[in-house]
Amino acid sequence: MIAIINYGAGNLYSISKALEGLGARVKITSNPDIVKSAGAVVLPGVGAFDSAIKNLNRLGLVATIRKVIEEGKPFLGICLGMQLLFTESEEGKCKGLNIIKGRVRRFKNVEKIPHMGWNQVEPEKEMSIWKGLPGPAWMYFVHSYYPEPEELGIVAATTEYGVKFASVIWRDNVFATQFHPEKSHRDGLQMLKNFIRLI
Repeated sequence: MIAIINYGAGNLYSISKALEGLGARVKITSNPDIVKSAGAVVLPGVGAFDSAIKNLNRLGLVATIRKVIEEGKPFLGICLGMQLLFTESEEGKCKGLNIIKGRVRRFKNVEKIPHMGWNQVEPEKEMSIWKGLPGPAWMYFVHSYYPEPEELGIVAATTEYGVKFASVIWRDNVFATQFHPEKSHRDGLQMLKNFIRLI
C-alpha cells in the first residue's frame, strides 16, 4: 500500500488516480499510524510552504515522515512536497523538514512567474525511477520556487528556467520532483510505475 499524505494541500485526487491506474493500492491519509504501516509514502503538494509545514506539525506527521525515511521506505515528494523536505524557503518564515539541507528560492529575472507548462528534465545520472524514460524528458511544471540543495551529489536531474535548477533529487530511498509526474502523461506515468516497483 502507498500512503499519500493528506495535510490539506490540493492535488490528492490526480496522484491517487495515477497510482491506482498503474496497479498500486493507495490510501489518502493524515493518520500517522497508516503512514507508518505503508510500503511507500508520497508527499504531494500544491499550496504555500508555511501553511503546509504548520499542518504537518499539527497532524503529528513531521516525526512520522522522518521515521519512514529513516526506515528506508520508498518516499516520493512532489512539487511543494519536494520543497518541504528542505531546510527553509524564501516563500515563508517557517523551517522546513530539514531532511535535505538547502534552501528553496524564488525565481528571479524570468519572463513569467509561476513557471507553468512543459519543460525538459535532463538526467544527471542513472536512477531507478528513470528506467525506460528518454534522456531528456518533457514534464509538466507549476511553481514559483525551486530547490537549491547544499549537497550537489543528490541532484539527479535538472531543468532550465532562467536558472538551471534541480528538478529531481535522489538520496537513498528519498526521491523528489519539482514537476508533477501525474500530469506529465506517458513519461510521468512511467516514472510513477518505476516508483511502485521499488516497494
